Amino acid sequence: MATFQYEAMNQSGQEVKDEIEAQTTEDALAKIRGLGYYPTKLKQKGGKKAEKAGVAAGGAKKKKAVGGIGRVKVKEITQFTRQLSTLQDAGLPILRSLRILEQQQKPGMMRAILRNVADDIEGGATLSEAMAGQPKAFDRLFCNMVAAGETGGVLDVILQRLADFLERAQRLKRKVMGAMIYPVVVIAFAMGIVAGIMIAVVPKFEEIFKDFGTQLPGMTVVLISISKWFVKGTPPGWVILLFTPVIVILLFKLLRMSEAGRYGVDLVLIKIPVLGNILAKSSVARFTRTLGTLLAAGVPILEAINITKETSGNEVYARALKNVHDEIREGESFANPLRAAKICDGIVVNMIDVGEETGDLDKMLIKIADNYDEEVETLVDGLVSLLEPVMVVVLGGIVGFIVIALFLPLVSLINAVSGGQ
Repeated sequence: MATFQYEAMNQSGQEVKDEIEAQTTEDALAKIRGLGYYPTKLKQKGGKKAEKAGVAAGGAKKKKAVGGIGRVKVKEITQFTRQLSTLQDAGLPILRSLRILEQQQKPGMMRAILRNVADDIEGGATLSEAMAGQPKAFDRLFCNMVAAGETGGVLDVILQRLADFLERAQRLKRKVMGAMIYPVVVIAFAMGIVAGIMIAVVPKFEEIFKDFGTQLPGMTVVLISISKWFVKGTPPGWVILLFTPVIVILLFKLLRMSEAGRYGVDLVLIKIPVLGNILAKSSVARFTRTLGTLLAAGVPILEAINITKETSGNEVYARALKNVHDEIREGESFANPLRAAKICDGIVVNMIDVGEETGDLDKMLIKIADNYDEEVETLVDGLVSLLEPVMVVVLGGIVGFIVIALFLPLVSLINAVSGGQ
């Protein structure tokens, strides 16, 4: 027998380090799970390469990973999760369920992934272990939820909760994206019209004004200067306006490649009036729903916080959750370090405090998420309502400035001609 060194989490979320004897890596993982632990790292004593285990997913090896660019669409994952939950509720074996769903998929990445998952299960792996080997479809949150469902014998219920979770997240994302389409289209269309005026119309008026030989008003001089910069600048203004959004997006992505950059960007974003409030409440709704769902599935709180931190999508809240994790490990409650971080409203901290005292923390977190999702939808609707009049005023001001600047010299000329007669 070989001796394996392992790290794991117990039912209380505490880290355990020990050794175990087993014939193979798979046997060692099975024995560790049999002790009631969630393995996180495993290596054979004697210097063999460590095999990282998908936390609480039993440490499946990542094999036969599907190639290709990008990930499987969340819509496909959600649909698969809902269908698998239904088949499990009907009592079908997991392998047969996967084979059925594999045949229903169109040829592509998702079908290949389901084939690999089914093959791994046929080879003796658990569902969570097999899914952990397909990161293009199933993230750490998904695998841990499935592992908790397998452990508790309520896989169908957990899959149903996962599908609900994914659908809510997608619905909110679609609402925010849909709300932003209208102002973006209007602004882009308006910028195109203004650019056309600057390139084609203003230069012609400039030639006419030169023929007049009269003193041009200040507004007209400013408009002509802007037009010259727009067409003949170094570089031309239209080039700057065209490529500025691209440069900003690239800079944004570059900054987000580092942890410090992500923190700085997220901190600035949540400080923006109106939009920052939406982003902050969305982040609170996301992490409370994720954490509540994990706790309801039976994942230990420390591991649940770690997973939530990694899937929060906002570095400000990720750092706060890391501090919460460290404080809980030292024996502190959840609410106190969250209150000290000052990233949530007082009502959120108080509800979490009550949830801890009553033993219903998971339910309280879900309630917070539901309330904040509703608030985000209301704020998004309010932002759209606010953007419409603001755009009308701004665009009206731009058009009004152009019209007045172009016609002021004509008015001056008419007055001069009338006076001369």
